[in-house]
Amino acid sequence: MQFEYQNPTRIIFGTGTLSRLGEVARQYGTKALLVTGGGSARRNGSLKRAIASLNAAGLSVVECEGVEPNPRITSVRRGAASARNEGCELVIALGGGSVMDAAKVMAAAVHYEGDPWNMMAHGQTDRRLPERALPVITVPTLAATGSEMNAGAVISDEQSTLKAVVSATCLYPKVAVVDPELSIGVPRAETAYGIADLITHVTESYFNGIDGTPVQDRFAEGVILTALEWGPKAVINGTDIMARELVQWASLVALNGWVQAGTQSPFPVHMIEHSISAHHDVAHGAGLSAINASWMRFAAMRRPERFALFANRIFGVRQNGPADIDAAMEGIDRLEAFLKNIGCPTSLGELGIGEELLERYAKDTLLVVHDLEGRLPGRPAMSEADIIAVLRNSL
Repeated sequence: MQFEYQNPTRIIFGTGTLSRLGEVARQYGTKALLVTGGGSARRNGSLKRAIASLNAAGLSVVECEGVEPNPRITSVRRGAASARNEGCELVIALGGGSVMDAAKVMAAAVHYEGDPWNMMAHGQTDRRLPERALPVITVPTLAATGSEMNAGAVISDEQSTLKAVVSATCLYPKVAVVDPELSIGVPRAETAYGIADLITHVTESYFNGIDGTPVQDRFAEGVILTALEWGPKAVINGTDIMARELVQWASLVALNGWVQAGTQSPFPVHMIEHSISAHHDVAHGAGLSAINASWMRFAAMRRPERFALFANRIFGVRQNGPADIDAAMEGIDRLEAFLKNIGCPTSLGELGIGEELLERYAKDTLLVVHDLEGRLPGRPAMSEADIIAVLRNSL
């Protein structure tokens, strides 16, 4: 195991920390592009509170509203143009993962030569990663993606119907102001989808990473167990601030690179889901929940020992030997039942998705990411036929 790990994002975590936004932001400039989503931040008052904190610290604000779920490259272009034309010195994201992802790419697009879609990996031969970005401050309002403290972003293109990823050092937020109180108004369904998302972040590295990472395994198991214990409490009682805090922290830790350090893990379930949500605009966590168990059953037939270990450590399933396929499948069944019980879809059919475009999803997935043999990286690597089979079993 060899790796380098550095995460430069400063975290300010805790209930009420939104009030410190202005104090933090003034270290990076006096004019901010404030990026938000479809209107919930305005309706619940968090936008007003954020602007008040910024204004009190001497910052002026250029608002950029309307970032969609599964954010569009057109919104990125619009926000970058506003930041550039208005002379913004920093970008602040107030919202969920889509808002944070869009804000990161907007911040980089201000300095980028060419179309920002070329930052994203979508099969092109002339891709160029961003090297500079305006300072970004993230203020998450949903526990799900962990985008507040990582260098990645996922953006969709309406014309090609592709959803692609970029990761670059300049995209790390300078500060994450993480106030779990902001997630109190999140509806039950979105809360549940966020829990599915954060669990999948760590199961991806747990099942697809290299062997010999027992410390990271325990990190991952801790995140999953926390989500299993506290996630339902956050879903059932959205005002349970302790549950909100613990789910928010689990979400952040799940994808700030700490759990994955040294695992060298690809994210095949995410890559497949991106192709689905690019076509159908479903919530990312819902799409992951719909296909993850099917992928796990596919992978467990090839690596039963890993999935049996998961079943034993997470759900206490007894093993009859290290490669007990029955134990492995029971663990998968229990995870699927948990997701169903908190209100997540566990099939594509529940999302209104049929078999008409299965081949297209598989082809799009492999266009965006593939190994030297044209397969989707993972353990095991997946051919187009494998992806189609997993999707068909998700129907």
